[in-house]
Amino acid sequence: MMHIKRYRFQNILMVVFVIEACLFILSFFLVKVLQVPGMKNDLQNIFNKVFLIKQVADIIFHSLFFYFSLNYFNRLLVAKKEAIHYLFAITCLLLIAFSYFLGRHFILPDMVENNINKNVQLSVYLVSFSFSAIFFTGLSLLLAYLNNLRDGQKQRKVLEAQKMQLEVDKSQANFKFLKSQINPHFLHNTLNFLYAKSLPYSAELSEGILTLSDIMRYALNESVDGDDKALLKDEIEHVRNVIKINQLRFSNNLNVQFEVTGVINGAHIIPFVLITIVENAFKHGDLQKPEYPIDVKLNVEHNRLFFYCRNKKKSGPKEISTGLGLDNIRNRLQFAYGDNYRLLIKDEADFYTTELTIDKL
Repeated sequence: MMHIKRYRFQNILMVVFVIEACLFILSFFLVKVLQVPGMKNDLQNIFNKVFLIKQVADIIFHSLFFYFSLNYFNRLLVAKKEAIHYLFAITCLLLIAFSYFLGRHFILPDMVENNINKNVQLSVYLVSFSFSAIFFTGLSLLLAYLNNLRDGQKQRKVLEAQKMQLEVDKSQANFKFLKSQINPHFLHNTLNFLYAKSLPYSAELSEGILTLSDIMRYALNESVDGDDKALLKDEIEHVRNVIKINQLRFSNNLNVQFEVTGVINGAHIIPFVLITIVENAFKHGDLQKPEYPIDVKLNVEHNRLFFYCRNKKKSGPKEISTGLGLDNIRNRLQFAYGDNYRLLIKDEADFYTTELTIDKL
């Protein structure tokens, strides 16, 4: 729980001084312009000793009043107290303010010429002081509420960031565990052996083995680890290899268009984001119709990336999708780029479209 003295008295004293100065100027203006009966003639004597003592006393009282009420309301909000506690606090604060006014009025009475002026002044001062008491009480409650709301939002953001970090750490741990189950050198040597053996028998088979070797080499590369960024050109090459291996699986009958424009040399991106989007299109898309190919576009301009993938949905029974791949992508993008990315997904009746924009690679 937050400490009751969250707000510093020095800061509150400065705020109250500014507010009191503004209220005094406003009161002076109203009396001067509206010509309040019984008070206009007293303006020439307004800066007497009693008046100055009252002003100093008011500033000190309002500062203490504001300081206590603001911290007390903050404590109530943090403790999530019921409304009755706020009503009780407001009532007590207003009684304290009224008691101060009465004590100040009788201890330091105003010097007036007649009873009419005295009554008029007392009424005006009472209304003015009541307004000040209500104003400071309401302002204390409002500021305490707004600050508590802001603190809650900050805390939620911290918790969300921690949750996202846990998800990222979990993904990294799973990825590292998977890598530990596979000996990259053994796998590469085996694939190279199969590639050499297959050359005399089938060029297509040997090409498939070589492509698979490149895919596995990228996936198991030590430089591509968790959310460390990889070269964009390597990620694009990985997408091309995945497209290529799928074409080999289906005798080059798949309809896929992959267009890359812009300057990609030197750009970096977190790995396995683009390929996950493309793999979803292969998994759920209808790739047999030439008029509805998988349309994949990537453009890089001024360190800004735009990636587009659109496919026609398969007809008939659909493969069950958990959505974990896209959730993982969102978490990793949020962790790596914060507010500098947008992931837009359009799930229409016949088509599925994914658009990814990264403002700062």
